[in-house]
Amino acid sequence: MTRTLTLAAFVVAAAAAATALATSAARPALLGAGIAALTTFASLLGFRLTGRSAVRPVQKALAVFGVMFLLRIVLVSLGLLAVHRMGDSVVAFAVAFFVPYFLFAAIEGGYVHALGRQQGKTA
Repeated sequence: MTRTLTLAAFVVAAAAAATALATSAARPALLGAGIAALTTFASLLGFRLTGRSAVRPVQKALAVFGVMFLLRIVLVSLGLLAVHRMGDSVVAFAVAFFVPYFLFAAIEGGYVHALGRQQGKTA
């Protein structure tokens, strides 16, 4: 789990550094990257809390994955609405959210996959 958190922190730092270079679209880009990072760290925390369970850890991890996905949908919608009302670049928000999100989704998917491999015989 420590390696996963380190990788996630590295992706957040890279996204923040990339958005700091864009001066005109820094505010919406930081908002998008911030939403992606916050939801990912919350998801990893949920995995940590439920993944050590002796009873159905994979199903619990998939439930965390699904709940965080729905929360991301809501937060992205609210973020897009806020960026549009501020008159900032919606494209900068979307790019800054989705680029780290796809990397984070791969990390989360790998974690859920690793949980499934730790199980004993199913049949």
